[in-house]
Amino acid sequence: MQIGKRIRMERIFNRKTGRAVIVPLDHGVSVGPIYGLVDMRETVNQVAEGGADAVLMHKGLVRCGHREGGRDVGLIVHLSASTSLSPRPNAKTLVATVEDALKHGADGVSVHVNLGDETERDMLADLGRMATVANDWGMPLLAMMYARGPRIKNEFDPEVVAHAARVGVELGADVVKVAYTGDMDSFAHVVASCCVPVVIAGGPKLDSTRSFLQMVHDAVRAGAAGLSVGRNIFQHERTPALVKALRGLVHEDWDVEQAMALVGE
Repeated sequence: MQIGKRIRMERIFNRKTGRAVIVPLDHGVSVGPIYGLVDMRETVNQVAEGGADAVLMHKGLVRCGHREGGRDVGLIVHLSASTSLSPRPNAKTLVATVEDALKHGADGVSVHVNLGDETERDMLADLGRMATVANDWGMPLLAMMYARGPRIKNEFDPEVVAHAARVGVELGADVVKVAYTGDMDSFAHVVASCCVPVVIAGGPKLDSTRSFLQMVHDAVRAGAAGLSVGRNIFQHERTPALVKALRGLVHEDWDVEQAMALVGE
């Protein structure tokens, strides 16, 4: 790995553990200014206070979330977008460049691909092209790889998730983000088939903090390099405490009871 990419990766992934707590804040494009994403500076302050390793957002939000004090936090600029108002919300299009991200001081970029959508070929082309450009600039690329389309019966099916992750790796991503398969054995297979870090997505907001922490705990034990989770973090009533608990699970191999004690529920 070239030195520039290595340096930027270390701003996202903890040097000692090789893992990361990433908090995506890009939901405003897809679903609007939902709860937790109104005052961006306050949201970034809260996740940074808790010890998140990086946040992820669109280029226009960097100016809104930039802080002049407090704990540092890595920045990943998201390059893909679509909205829930579209008749084809799963069709992602590129709305930024690697060069945009560099100008905004980013440590990494991300691209979203929905395998199985009718526009899959376009998203794959975008991913492949961005992987080349990002590599040329020494910029880490995170690929959000999901299976969402007419032929997808279950996007959490272990074989489907493994396929999605492998596509991201083979097209040049430095990190892949996928759905958790629901159990450690099947997710261990997903991780084993990838030669780059694999982080889990949060999916819909879960019904309890414990179920969320249990999912993260099990994923890490199965070999995940951490998480990239948004709503289950920034919409939590005690975001800083939750992020601290996640750091314990991800970087210190805590058990769920230790994490729950910190959150205080």
